[in-house]
Amino acid sequence: MLIDLNHGSGYRPPSVVEAINARIDAALVASNEAQPPRQYLGASRLGVACQRALQFEYTRTPKDDGEEFDGRTLRIFAAGHRFEDMSIHWLRSAGFDLRTHRRDGGQFGFSAAGGRIKGHIDGVIVAAPPGVGMALPALWEHKALNKKSWQDTVKRGVAVSKPVYAGQIALYQAYMGLPAPTLFTALNKDSCELHH
Repeated sequence: MLIDLNHGSGYRPPSVVEAINARIDAALVASNEAQPPRQYLGASRLGVACQRALQFEYTRTPKDDGEEFDGRTLRIFAAGHRFEDMSIHWLRSAGFDLRTHRRDGGQFGFSAAGGRIKGHIDGVIVAAPPGVGMALPALWEHKALNKKSWQDTVKRGVAVSKPVYAGQIALYQAYMGLPAPTLFTALNKDSCELHH
């Protein structure tokens, strides 16, 4: 006769779904933790309202327990990159000459303040199809947003709805020498609607 030592203890073995997702998330977290830490502040972070948070980030002050990126957050980041790749393909298919990498394969970017601030842009549009009426060359910035965030961006505009993104765009325009208006593409992750 087998005795269930866990009977009544509330123990429940993980389901197949939980076991698979736990392994995926553990692999993502391990891969993320293996990346060398940035030695600079990224332009995408400089618009953050809390200067203390930026100071802690720059000095690599250890975070409180549980504040590191978890697997779910890392999956969201990865999905954002895939959505960006899709938007690049769609714009190019529509006749835009969108450059996302230098000839050597590296990203376009800048470095300032002795390398303490750096930024890497999503792309530059150097030609647009007839009838679009864009000033060129133009910085291209992409964000994949959930439905609520996307709707707010469409309704109120980037500068009001997403001031961190507006700051990022302004830094890119200044340091990359792209003063023409930026084409900001917002993709609704829930419906794949696009707003520019």
